[in-house]
Amino acid sequence: MKNLLLATLLFLATACALKPTNKHDVFQDRAQLPQEEAPHLRNSLEWWYFTGHLRDKATGETFGVEYVFFHFNPTGKKDWQMVNFALTDPQQKQFRYDYQLASLPELLPPTLPLNLLMEKGQQQWSLTGQEGSYQLQARMATEAGLAINLITTPAKPILLHGGTGYEQYGPVARAGYYSYPRLATAGTIEIGGKVRQVEGELWYDRQWNCNSVMGKDTGWDWLSIQLDGPREEIMAYQLHNKRSGESLGGGTHNSAQSQSTHLSATDFQLEPLEYWTSPRSRQRYPTKWRLRIPSQGYDLLIEPELPNQELSLRLFKAINLHYWEGMCRVSGTRHGQPVTGRSYVEITNPK
Repeated sequence: MKNLLLATLLFLATACALKPTNKHDVFQDRAQLPQEEAPHLRNSLEWWYFTGHLRDKATGETFGVEYVFFHFNPTGKKDWQMVNFALTDPQQKQFRYDYQLASLPELLPPTLPLNLLMEKGQQQWSLTGQEGSYQLQARMATEAGLAINLITTPAKPILLHGGTGYEQYGPVARAGYYSYPRLATAGTIEIGGKVRQVEGELWYDRQWNCNSVMGKDTGWDWLSIQLDGPREEIMAYQLHNKRSGESLGGGTHNSAQSQSTHLSATDFQLEPLEYWTSPRSRQRYPTKWRLRIPSQGYDLLIEPELPNQELSLRLFKAINLHYWEGMCRVSGTRHGQPVTGRSYVEITNPK
């Protein structure tokens, strides 16, 4: 699960004095595919989330992308939608982002293929497709000369977290969750007005039934890793309550042969090693981690390409949201042998 604090704030902001509900959420014993990819009617909170590293085919320069559509209906009556769009340019040491939040004129229909749209000013952002084959198109309205037009195809099969496509977050929540851990991606990124032909691999998260993860005192650390060799993937998260001191964690290891293993909180150790304090929000984020998974032989370092990859979102007049989501590199060992890879890390409501 991602973006816990965003889930809470969106819910509180849009529900106002009305009582939030998740009575329209549908819980199955196992994710029903492909229909789970379609919008869920009156869903409490769900999202379609892309992150990853792309390479300029001509120069070899690398760029990070975050692109996500949120859909939520906190009262079971009115639909809302939000888009976040961010680009990281390590060469120029620049991080830029844009976002939009709006109510929808009618309920989002539960149809496939996806055809999600959002407008901001003169710009239209879109996500179309299904089952790993998507087109992502967006141009920032607040930052000139920044855009994406990307096409994806599955490079590895779908990954059902929790073994069923439902992840159990201890006593806190149970939410639908699956990923495409590698989407082969090609297309263009526009940076500073220059259009670049790029290729690489994105990580795609699909989650739904997420309103039950609530609480202003709850923080969230989440990461995805794509290793170069072996071509394995890791998802890990830690949930912590700043008031009570309680924490829980979990994740998934996906082998080169696409065999998944659930990771409980005792199966791995995620240790922050360095911190960065935002000059904007004054929040202090961990920005270097050591991840150890003894059962898989992994001892990894995750380091950001840029320390400042913080998004500051003004959702309503009285609500400001700050969270860190960034492009990171991975190094370390597997059973004592060197490995490298790429990662995206999200931190909300840090300790």
